[in-house]
Amino acid sequence: MTTSNVLRRDYAGQKSCAGCHGEIAAKFSAVSMHDMTRDAKTACIVVPFDGSVFRFKDDSATFELRGGQRFVAVRSAAFGDHDYRVTKIIGGRHREDFVGIAKDSIDEEILPVSYLVGPKRFRYKGYSVMSEERPGLKAGPVWKTTCIFCHNTVPLLSTELGLLSPGSRGYQGSNADKFLPPALRATVRVTDKARLAEALTEELAFLRGQKAGPNDDPQEVAALTATTLNETRGRFDERHVVDLGVGCEACHGGAKAHVEDPRVRPSFAPVGGGVEVLLPGVGAGGASGDGGKSGRAREINRACARCHHVLFSGYQPTWEGGKRAIDPGGSPINSGEARDFLLSRCASALACTACHDPHERSDARARATFETKAGDGLCVSCHGKFAAKAAREAHTHHLDDGAGGRCVSCHMPRKNMGLDGRLTRYHRIGSPTDAGRVERDRPLECALCHADKTAGALLSDLERLWGKRYDRSRVERLYGGLDANILRTTAALGLPHEKAAALGALGLAKDRLATTIMAESLTHPIPLIREYARGALEATVGAPITFDVFGKHEDVVESAAHYLREHVATPRAPRPLPSRPPSREP
Repeated sequence: MTTSNVLRRDYAGQKSCAGCHGEIAAKFSAVSMHDMTRDAKTACIVVPFDGSVFRFKDDSATFELRGGQRFVAVRSAAFGDHDYRVTKIIGGRHREDFVGIAKDSIDEEILPVSYLVGPKRFRYKGYSVMSEERPGLKAGPVWKTTCIFCHNTVPLLSTELGLLSPGSRGYQGSNADKFLPPALRATVRVTDKARLAEALTEELAFLRGQKAGPNDDPQEVAALTATTLNETRGRFDERHVVDLGVGCEACHGGAKAHVEDPRVRPSFAPVGGGVEVLLPGVGAGGASGDGGKSGRAREINRACARCHHVLFSGYQPTWEGGKRAIDPGGSPINSGEARDFLLSRCASALACTACHDPHERSDARARATFETKAGDGLCVSCHGKFAAKAAREAHTHHLDDGAGGRCVSCHMPRKNMGLDGRLTRYHRIGSPTDAGRVERDRPLECALCHADKTAGALLSDLERLWGKRYDRSRVERLYGGLDANILRTTAALGLPHEKAAALGALGLAKDRLATTIMAESLTHPIPLIREYARGALEATVGAPITFDVFGKHEDVVESAAHYLREHVATPRAPRPLPSRPPSREP
């Protein structure tokens, strides 16, 4: 096993892997994760640079070719006119984002437009997350301080600096253990101050474009760590990545020793540089007391969580009634799946790769297997007492042949906001009977399928069928009354992420009693919620929404009313919402 995989000198680059691992390398080269960041000069790009124009309120962005180069011409009433030469493309599976540089500028900036691959349309860039409405088109932030660590291959030491400097200000790409409960956090210990000082001195010199010299005072390693962290935050750019895009070593760690001697196995866990990183339940060298099985799973899950750990700083609420800054629960939106999974007990033995093969192109049909009886086999491999049909039906209280009999239907419900504008599965594997989900979250997860149910009816079912007991007064406060329809009340009065889950479920149920609530949500202050309102209305009514839901408020209100008049012959008022406003107060 390798003894060092975190230092810049430990990396060989992804081209070094293809000689021995040609088949895997070829497959991985076609995966969207591999192409997460692409050079615009050579990249295969979906968006048409043919004079296509994206209009946003009073502004516009024109995608065009000039002398064989791609440009985006932004014209903004509030922020001025700027022409950006496109230098990089980010993403590609669900959307393409663009990095560009303006004339007389040295900074590569994130351009304010995304192209949605599925529906083949443009959208304001910031509206893929829980950001508030923007007044116009304005480029920014700077690429190297925003996207570089998770969307490219970098030395692991660069992401460990935050762990080595507890209490330091975070930076993009830094380790996110502080958002995990203390019992789940990695333990970091400096085992060799001189070696760590040497590693930091080397990296600092590389960032500064200097030749590394000896470190004369290894005792000052704390100050040296802080300096390296600050320089990483300010200087790290394209010149300092190992590979542009996500290469083999982004997950497998620096593998130069393995390339030079195949008998030296790479490690998912960070090792070397005078630092020891211990994961909960895994001792030194990956020892876990079960032959290494759970140790390997934990190491793989941590490798995934280096990037898929996002709790967006601009939106505080989380699932389980938590807040990002105080006792955070699971993330309600994409890019936090690995962190959510780490919050699950299953993460101690089950690896992300049991469901997701990072070397294969994402295939909806393959993922759908886990929504079948065959997919239940993965869960039953540990939970053997549910192998028999009778045992499963006694556990689920649903027919084994139906959707309610599948493990993921209840334990990984579709309630998170995905990159494609649809609900995706919540990766904190748990139960809809968990008190934290029943008493602190909306909607009750059972209502995601049982859309017609009231809070009182589902609460009684949970108590009767699974022998649970809940604080009914807390649930009553969440919905303003136990006679409230769960989904409609949540869509109307819930927190933004709760609204999105309810709107998505109402659309799947085609609940025409909720069309007014859906239409009102088209003007939600957080534009991402409008995407779910649009999807719910289109699915329920069966007619496309052709007006711009991100336009001026008064225009959207008028257009939504016209849409209802035209496509809902007699818009019916929803079941009366509770007269007493819902509350989260105990």
